[in-house]
Amino acid sequence: MRIVKIANIELGEFPLLLAPMEDVSDPPFRYVCKQYGADLMYTEFISSEGLIRDAIKSRKKLDIFDYEKPIGIQIFGGDEEAMAMSAKIVDACQPDLLDINFGCPVKKVVCKGAGAGVLKDVDLMVRLTKAVVKSTTLPVTVKTRLGWDDNSINILEVAERLQDVGIKALTVHGRTRAQMYKGSANWKYIAEVKNNPRMHIPIFGNGDITSPEKAFEYKNTYGLDGMMIGRASIGYPWIFNEIKHFLNTGTHLAKPTLENRVEVCLSHFNKSIEWKGPKLGVLEMRPHYTNYFKGIDHFKDTRMKLVTTENIDQIKQILLEIPEKYSNNLIV
Repeated sequence: MRIVKIANIELGEFPLLLAPMEDVSDPPFRYVCKQYGADLMYTEFISSEGLIRDAIKSRKKLDIFDYEKPIGIQIFGGDEEAMAMSAKIVDACQPDLLDINFGCPVKKVVCKGAGAGVLKDVDLMVRLTKAVVKSTTLPVTVKTRLGWDDNSINILEVAERLQDVGIKALTVHGRTRAQMYKGSANWKYIAEVKNNPRMHIPIFGNGDITSPEKAFEYKNTYGLDGMMIGRASIGYPWIFNEIKHFLNTGTHLAKPTLENRVEVCLSHFNKSIEWKGPKLGVLEMRPHYTNYFKGIDHFKDTRMKLVTTENIDQIKQILLEIPEKYSNNLIV
């Protein structure tokens, strides 16, 4: 059995990583994902410029907790000096690793020459990475995409050059920036990176892992070191343990019951209030209810109550009544 390691961080035989997702991967969400099998997690991506300006929102995203370990803090930016300075700030927070986002396709990030915008300029990507590696004592990893568009898929060159300047692992989302999140992720290119004899760091694949069966198929087809799971975990942190169980046994874990869903949603809710305070905690929990109770027939009225009620105790009561109220309703 080969244990996958990033620098000296042991992650097990075939680790499952929680993707950094803006407005999703905060400490309350990470808390429930850790409980249900995520082997390595990342913060939401943090603007290097924001960290340097001491922007409150950026600083708040640096919050990490011992129970989350191993955890990586992810930064993005297009300026070498700003990235180097923010790396020093991250260093002081003592995460297990520092990750650079060269994959975010969102226009407001790309327009600043950051995230996936850097895919147009590999030399700049290398300089930014080098600046971060030199400015921190932490292992540096990178998350990126295949290239800017179908005519400029450059992930093989990118992987070699980033490894040459000192990154310790690479995660590749199997889409181009032009694809955004549409179409299918192409893992063949990620496998080419892994099979390149020059590469010796762990290579993780990301994109379209939505079920244990798909994880099994991709693991056996592409031979990577592990997988990163993003959208499939939103409202469904059970995905990590379900995949692990299927990979190990070939059988399925029982699906979460309504009671399970309520229990985990309440756990997420309580952490949200604890970390964000009552007002913001209630507000930012609202998008999650749809995902936690996806597929339940005639749930609309209850969902409307959950997203309009402001009183914490009333919200908890609405949640606690769900199993009895919907006991005969089909979960798709």
